[in-house]
Amino acid sequence: MYNNKKVVVVMPAYKAESTLEKTFKEIPFDFVDEVILVDDNSPDNTYEVAKSLGIKHIIRHDVNKGYGGNQKTCYTKALELNADIVIMVHPDYQYTPLLLPAMITIIGNGLYPVVFGSRILGKGALKGGMPMYKYIANRFLTLFQNIMLSQKLSEYHTGYRAFSRKVLEKVPFHKCDDDFVFDNEMIAQIFWHGFEIAEITCPTKYFEEASSINFARSSKYGLGVLRVSIRYRLAKWGISWKLL
Repeated sequence: MYNNKKVVVVMPAYKAESTLEKTFKEIPFDFVDEVILVDDNSPDNTYEVAKSLGIKHIIRHDVNKGYGGNQKTCYTKALELNADIVIMVHPDYQYTPLLLPAMITIIGNGLYPVVFGSRILGKGALKGGMPMYKYIANRFLTLFQNIMLSQKLSEYHTGYRAFSRKVLEKVPFHKCDDDFVFDNEMIAQIFWHGFEIAEITCPTKYFEEASSINFARSSKYGLGVLRVSIRYRLAKWGISWKLL
């Protein structure tokens, strides 16, 4: 609880058995009221590890619904629990939960309705081991998106995100993609509805157990990002009535 606002952490999990405990133990429970873990039909023991940690709200998909599909379940459940502030924390330990208080206070004090942990502010990305091709792609896509969306984010591709309840109630996230481009469709919707996004510097870690998509899926993701950005601009110009 912060400023009488209920804080819920959501963890979209897939094959996180080796990193979940380390991530969970860094969550500052003096700020966080509830934790939701959604296991996207992992083939390992993610679900069993989550149970052993005493996580109260565990949902297990019968079939793999994808990264976006997992987040849809996460946010729906958080709203059902009457969350005022919702933070997505990846259980692969790529982002440290120690930054949660900073993100929570920004939203809890009414400064911004959305906060992203940025790997690009500072030198966190390359220092943390981000592959050079991903870094270059990140910079190119971010530049293109900033132009198309008329914004100035340092990056659009972080998985460390915090939202106020108002944003999750207003943005139709259930209409977004079930795969990785979900994140960028959601950003487009956030800006479309007039919300602002704050960013804080976030260190990151790239290692074997951390989740990452291969080159082929990265390419598909990149094309999806370009599509979303162009459709946003066309919708703003009134050339297309459909944002997604």
